[in-house]
Amino acid sequence: MGVVAASALVYPLLVCAVELVFAQLLAVDVRATVLWLLLGVLCSIALVAAVRWGAERPVRSPWLLLGLAPPAVYELWLVWPALTA
Repeated sequence: MGVVAASALVYPLLVCAVELVFAQLLAVDVRATVLWLLLGVLCSIALVAAVRWGAERPVRSPWLLLGLAPPAVYELWLVWPALTA
């Protein structure tokens, strides 16, 4: 469950990083830079907390691990052209 929670936090963290770049490079906006930096830090802390929480809990059922297969297959399908090129 911790892996699923951590993977759910990766996309908001990526959005924060992209918005931070735009706030710093395209139009220097100090307020937006501080806002996206704080949101990025909060997402990073939540990501680490989710990973640590998930690492402490044993997997009680192999069916829980099977639930990770559809997102993993989808991600593999997305990067497959880059891997085979």
